[in-house]
Amino acid sequence: MGRPSLPVGTHGRIKVTAKSNGGYVARTKFRDFDGVTRPVERTGQTRTSATNALMEALRDRTSAAGGLVTADTKFRDVADLWLEDVRSSVDAGEMSPNSLDLYERQLRNYVRPALGELSIREVNTPRVDALLRGVRKRRGASTTKTVRSVVSGIMGLAARHGATSVNPTRETKRITADRKRSVRALTREERQRWLAQLESDRQAVRKDLPDLTRWMMATGVRIGEALAVSWDETDLDAGTVDIDWTIVRVRGVGLRRMPPKTESGERTLRLPPFAVAMLRRRRRLAALDREIGPGTAVPVFPDALGGWRDPNNTRRDLRSARGTEGFAWVTSHVFRKTCATILDEAKLTPREIADQLGHSRPSMTQDVYLGRKVVNPATAEALERELGT
Repeated sequence: MGRPSLPVGTHGRIKVTAKSNGGYVARTKFRDFDGVTRPVERTGQTRTSATNALMEALRDRTSAAGGLVTADTKFRDVADLWLEDVRSSVDAGEMSPNSLDLYERQLRNYVRPALGELSIREVNTPRVDALLRGVRKRRGASTTKTVRSVVSGIMGLAARHGATSVNPTRETKRITADRKRSVRALTREERQRWLAQLESDRQAVRKDLPDLTRWMMATGVRIGEALAVSWDETDLDAGTVDIDWTIVRVRGVGLRRMPPKTESGERTLRLPPFAVAMLRRRRRLAALDREIGPGTAVPVFPDALGGWRDPNNTRRDLRSARGTEGFAWVTSHVFRKTCATILDEAKLTPREIADQLGHSRPSMTQDVYLGRKVVNPATAEALERELGT
């Protein structure tokens, strides 16, 4: 029985011999990606330099063959390839830049330190499970799930290259969710006190926080969606607004105005009369007497220079305005929760509330038989009753 062939993309034992005229030569056999085994050799003044030159030539040979991932490829190198795929998805608009930032952070903080120096063949279920247990103990279920997604994506890429037959994350222990903290909504009395506090704070007024708060409670939009609304997407005569964009900060790029992550995020909302009146007042104060044509993006809630406003900076402004007592628990998400609570108390259906908030689908039946961009006057009427006085 003959000696078994080398696996494709691997080399045999390296032999280093001295040359008669000085120096050393390192030799091995490499099975190329066409299945043919060929000799490869490199020279150097020392044994180490000759070996290093040969190893570099073998790496170049792998790259020239299309960067094929093998079982001996380092996990860190496959992680780099996977991250490039994620960046391509972001550039194509298929994934949020925030997701890319999150994956990069968890890869840097947890995955690379634990698995980066291992070869693909060495990344097995016990090692991945140990990583996840450690992250869960330190950071909780949410971070652990993201770490698991990162490892699964990288090993899935390795599997597609034929470097592994199984994705080791599949057999890891199921990650159970942490107990969710209840999210409070502002009561009627709290809403009045909150707005009075903002109106009496000159810094909050200068930062345009009172109107922004009213807008978010009147619509239930996310903070990035609120800051992405432009005047050409409002119809004050019809009392509607199109929510078609969100503002995100992309590291190394700056602010970008992007479509929502899901189709359900794109929606048309009926505005309560008090919100329409607020928009008319803002147009007058902004001296926007001219008609703003379709496609002319002029922010409804601009920054100090008239451009798009940064959600991260706005969250910081809200934290400063809320103080340390009384409203220390208030975040931008509370305004969204407040809108949802008002609509729920007004006996609107889950489908109607989901359409207002741009949430994911409550059920397949509702998705198939109900339109996504329904203009619902009942939501505006309920919000007007609670917030318009």
